[in-house]
Amino acid sequence: MSLNDPVTKLPPVTAPFKRALGKPVPAEGEDGLFTQSWWPICYSSAASEHFVRGYDFLDGRVIVFRDKDGKAHVNSAFCPHLGADLSVGDMVDGAVRCVFHHWKYGADGRCVGMPSTDPIPPTARLFKFPTIEKYGLIWAFNGTEPHYDLPDFIYPDDELVYKIKIFPEALPVDPWIVCANTPDMQHIRYLHGININGGNPHDIVEWTDHSMLYEFEGTHTTGEPVSHKIGIIGTSMYFQETVFDGRWFGFVAPFGMPRPQQTLAFMAVCARKDMGTPEEIDAFLDYIIDLETNVVMEDLTNMQTIHFTPGTLTASDRTLARFFDYMRDFPRAHPSAEFIR
Repeated sequence: MSLNDPVTKLPPVTAPFKRALGKPVPAEGEDGLFTQSWWPICYSSAASEHFVRGYDFLDGRVIVFRDKDGKAHVNSAFCPHLGADLSVGDMVDGAVRCVFHHWKYGADGRCVGMPSTDPIPPTARLFKFPTIEKYGLIWAFNGTEPHYDLPDFIYPDDELVYKIKIFPEALPVDPWIVCANTPDMQHIRYLHGININGGNPHDIVEWTDHSMLYEFEGTHTTGEPVSHKIGIIGTSMYFQETVFDGRWFGFVAPFGMPRPQQTLAFMAVCARKDMGTPEEIDAFLDYIIDLETNVVMEDLTNMQTIHFTPGTLTASDRTLARFFDYMRDFPRAHPSAEFIR
């Protein structure tokens, strides 16, 4: 064959088959709806009775503050008068005061005062999210009535010491996609290199309408023996209790959602106060938070680039497949839509 020989034309390449796709899981914000979960908003230390803070949440904005009794509240951020952002207002006598016309709002979201002598309109009110403090964070529930509680560790909170961390940059995926790593047992074995004793523990996974949890023993990549209880709570939190080389610790990774298709990752680790001196416990928690940070970093490149779609699954994906059903069935709503946008 030489360069002068005629070029043989080949038939166009056609795909021999189509990509196998499973039933999709609705994205957060699809059809204007979001999963009805508890969502972390900020550190507990960020909430104050002296000033208001604002945070992006769902597809809008909320404010966080404390009342005179020190209780934290998460309410919609925009004044129902003309839409001023209340996060640039201030706190006066335990109420949030709008910077624009000085309308004031109580913790329940109702307008409690204004400088003018006009009667207060009954519609002058904010959306009040159910709010709790747990694991050193402020949480808001997407709804009017929570349908589940966040779990406790096996030891009472007053016996525990916490350390908390937030990753500064949001991941470009919905939080449930990060959560899907936990029922993905192949991911645990092969990406993170954690040896699970025996076969995949599909048969012992405990499912509810708002959680999935399972236990296993194995070996960490560091070589230490581990006994894990891990799972997902709602659609926004990874939960873990571990005995690592004979020492217990608790760990949660709550996932905030400042916008649809964004995940803001928090981390909270805890140990018992009786596990050593304060200095020893502090060093242990530093070690554990570094250990768990390394696990998150192993996921980082994948989460920054993935086009997550349920596709071709295998027998090892049995628990992951059920998690997709769990997500498809999870209640969705957006009662605060008109208030936070």
